[in-house]
Amino acid sequence: MAQLRMKAWKCPTDELSLSNCAITNPGDFPDDVKHIEVTTGPSQHFVFTIRAHHEVPPGCIGFNLPQRKWACLSLNQEINVRPYYFNATSSLECLSNVTLEADFLQKKTVTTEPYDTNQMAKEFQMQFTGQAFTVGQQLAFSFAGKKMLSIAIKSLEAADLNAIKAGQNAKPVPTRMGRLLADTSITFEKAENSSLNLVGTAKGKVVRQSIINPDWDFQKMGVGGLDNEFNAIFRRAFASRVFPPEVVEQLGCKHVKGILLYGPPGTGKTLMARQIGKMLNAREPKIVNGPQILDKYVGESEANVRRLFADAEEEEKRLGPNSGLHIIIFDEIDAICKARGSVAGNTGVHDTVVNQLLAKIDGVEQLNNILVIGMTNRRDMIDEALLRPGRLEVQMEIGLPNENGRHQILNIHTARMKEYKKINPDVDTKELATLTKNFSGAELEGLVRAAQSTAMNRLIKAASKVEVDPEAMEKLLVNRGDFLHALEHDVKPAFGSSAEALDHYLARGIITWGTPVSNLLEDGMLLIQQARSTESSGLVSVLLEGPPNSGKTALAAQLAKNSDFPFVKVCSPEEMVGFTESSKCLQIRKYFDDAYRSVLSCVLVDNIERLLDYGSIGPRYSNLTLQALLVLLKKEPPRGRKLLVLCTTSRKEVLKDMEMLSCFTAVLHVHSLTKPEHLTAVLEESAVFSPREIQDIARKLKGQKLFIGIKKLLALLDMARQTEEQYRVVKFLTKLEEEGGLDSGSTLQ
Repeated sequence: MAQLRMKAWKCPTDELSLSNCAITNPGDFPDDVKHIEVTTGPSQHFVFTIRAHHEVPPGCIGFNLPQRKWACLSLNQEINVRPYYFNATSSLECLSNVTLEADFLQKKTVTTEPYDTNQMAKEFQMQFTGQAFTVGQQLAFSFAGKKMLSIAIKSLEAADLNAIKAGQNAKPVPTRMGRLLADTSITFEKAENSSLNLVGTAKGKVVRQSIINPDWDFQKMGVGGLDNEFNAIFRRAFASRVFPPEVVEQLGCKHVKGILLYGPPGTGKTLMARQIGKMLNAREPKIVNGPQILDKYVGESEANVRRLFADAEEEEKRLGPNSGLHIIIFDEIDAICKARGSVAGNTGVHDTVVNQLLAKIDGVEQLNNILVIGMTNRRDMIDEALLRPGRLEVQMEIGLPNENGRHQILNIHTARMKEYKKINPDVDTKELATLTKNFSGAELEGLVRAAQSTAMNRLIKAASKVEVDPEAMEKLLVNRGDFLHALEHDVKPAFGSSAEALDHYLARGIITWGTPVSNLLEDGMLLIQQARSTESSGLVSVLLEGPPNSGKTALAAQLAKNSDFPFVKVCSPEEMVGFTESSKCLQIRKYFDDAYRSVLSCVLVDNIERLLDYGSIGPRYSNLTLQALLVLLKKEPPRGRKLLVLCTTSRKEVLKDMEMLSCFTAVLHVHSLTKPEHLTAVLEESAVFSPREIQDIARKLKGQKLFIGIKKLLALLDMARQTEEQYRVVKFLTKLEEEGGLDSGSTLQ
């Protein structure tokens, strides 16, 4: 049959529009013509399956709207048409695989209702078997009475009949055009940016945007020393979001909706939350400071919480499982999520804010497209309902960095200086990491800033006016000395050693006046090694008891210094003068809580009977403080942490009556000086008396019974140092007798 000149016409009925056929007049083509080829221009050839209908005028062909869009046809346009016959022996015209791209035909009427691709494939085959399809072709598809779908032919694969005839195991071959058969495999894919919810095994590979930014590099993000914590967060919170939704659906798995980062100030909680937001391919994170939520108007605070979740709710309703991830970051979450009933006053604002937040994160109307990240250094204050699984279920302690972590952080903060050669080669970040025990990330950054300030200060001349060395650009180099200066004078770790307090207690040093002192120091070192040992329980508590002024505090301070633990805190009664019982308990508890955050910690509890408010007249003591100490002295630190507790007391018998002695791993007795040779050893060490005067004192004390504490003896020596030389020995011996240092039955010769 020759080529015909015909006109494009509209499809006569809606039913025929859904047939995907070109509609012709019954008299235009013989019954054996099933397909036609339409030519609209050079190299513009389109093959359609035809169906006859009497409403189409002769010489016209009816096309539905998708067909006209695909072939670029307009109504009444003249086209060249000729019959098209498929070759039964052709190897590339019998389709084996068809991939279709589906979307809603009318974008205004979208739904999140699931579309079963298995049923869609059966329906498609029933409607269109035997029809011709071309890559890029568009058609309308009515599926099971649901909303109308727009279908585009994405790819076609044909069976290689020649290879099959030759007995070869032939793979399907891509083709531009072919016929749909009853056994053709059909795969549906969702069109880009479509909200169509496809389910079932006939669903093709969905090109999903990765939840993780492809150019994300943990090292470049400026977060160091938190590798283990981040890996744990990723495993719990993000692993389920990396997998396709159908896998998560098959597991019956729900995504984690909340993360709580807690730990000491300056350890990188806010920084980590900020970088998690950058790391994820998600909506721009909403960062909220806890106090910003609160408002003076009634109901406005709760409305502020609702507004945070409004975008996520709207997108969840519109797109369902295809909704993007919405991240809400709460800094200082303890400001708004205190335990309900704990805030004084009758307004109840805090309680209703907590209730609103609980309902939004995991209430009756669940959202699956949110991730709430909360940060606090007071986890104990947060309402327990917020910490259950389904809400802030991933709770990660961001602790002080270890040596390797400190090395990473120092490398991050010195990277720019290294890049521009502003740091001296003698600066070794590994050495600095070793020296900065118990430094937080913020304190390490402060250390680098302090070293930079010291280096810059060398190039500033402060005379009548401040002048900068003109060659500062070339001369400016931060060296090792700048870091050591900053370490010694400028930056001290909040969770570090109480070096000043220990130095104050050891101002006179430790005088080893005899075997009692050396034996006590040896026993103390054994207990320190026990505390450090990996096989130990993690808790070693030692009581140094002895008469007043026997040097117990100084010896305890020396043991704390000898331990070389990175965290040493002194809990002294002088810091708690005027405290109520409850506030004193909270302060002692804080010392121990801080100690648990370090791997190796030492707490020195000085003058324990003063902490207990003990008075011999009455007698009276604070039972609240006693019970707190009894609990804390027996409480083992968290797994992997080691704690050494050193306590001093002058009233061992009182502690025995209070049943406190059983709490200690060991009790060490601190002796007073009881022999003349002990006194002589102290005199030789102090250099107050000449050798002749020391011999004179030793001769006069020979055979005498001594009993004096080292602290009292050093006070007498200070007084003797102020006495005139000719009266010094007599005055010293007289005062020694008056202070009770000599047995009352003895007389000086």
